[in-house]
Amino acid sequence: MQLVLYAAALACLGLLFTTRAWASRMISLLLTGLWIWMAVAYHLKFFALINVAAWWFGILFALGATFFDWYGVVNDRLRFRPASGPWGVTGAVLVIFALVIYPALSFTLGHRYPAIPTFGLPCPTTIFTIGILLFAQAPAPRAVFVIPVLWSAIGSLAALELGMTQDLALSAAGIIGLVAALRVRGPRIWLCEQMPHVR
Repeated sequence: MQLVLYAAALACLGLLFTTRAWASRMISLLLTGLWIWMAVAYHLKFFALINVAAWWFGILFALGATFFDWYGVVNDRLRFRPASGPWGVTGAVLVIFALVIYPALSFTLGHRYPAIPTFGLPCPTTIFTIGILLFAQAPAPRAVFVIPVLWSAIGSLAALELGMTQDLALSAAGIIGLVAALRVRGPRIWLCEQMPHVR
């Protein structure tokens, strides 16, 4: 499944740079799949064996998947495109961290495959999701930010308790996601260089 999960992530990045009318819907569909995977394969099938709260986490992640499906796939209200300004750079940093730096840190901290946290688990995938959402054009529904930002807070507390150093990046990702959510429904689009009429 690591190959499938990384393929989905790379597909999101590839679709970001295409001009096809259906590209944004496909990105939303892939995000839906990632969040369903985390809800079922991780929380309900694995984590629920050791923590009863995982049932609630599974429902929470399924709700997050529903938001991506409803707003991005069904209603086509999530539009993604590349950005070179501060939000684009920040989004790229979060994506690279989730796909490359996170597993490298895990290896450095002594984790070895298959007993290693990898992409497809909640924390790195949430960071990746927030990174991708920073490429969403305004106006966009704030609802798609809610579950990733909420899990950033929950996961950060767990990271402190369990000593998962690499998961502490969730705190930064969550704050960034919250700020982005507050901005994304404004009448202006995000990049200042795209707003020559604004003084």
